[in-house]
Amino acid sequence: MSEGLTLDGLAVALRALRLLTVDFGQLPAPCVDVSTHFPDRLALSFHDDLAGFEAWREALDIAPDAVTHGTQSGGRTHVLKATADYAGAALELTGFADITVPAPVGSAA
Repeated sequence: MSEGLTLDGLAVALRALRLLTVDFGQLPAPCVDVSTHFPDRLALSFHDDLAGFEAWREALDIAPDAVTHGTQSGGRTHVLKATADYAGAALELTGFADITVPAPVGSAA
């Protein structure tokens, strides 16, 4: 799909990014991904910042029950994902955070 694609072919995702900047410029900055493989998709990710993920989820009015939860890296990383349509783009939110194991207490210590 990316063969012969021009910058104009990314206009939907880039327009959505521009509008997000105007509408939600006060929110935490995400990692941004625009890809020639998925020209109508805009991906926003938050590494070690689930609060940033949640701020964007709320701002985009994505219901909490629309968020999928999972793990990766052998169960050491928590992953939250949500999708929405925004300004004609398929918007993907992803949040990553380390899963901390509490220190043992009592006789388990």
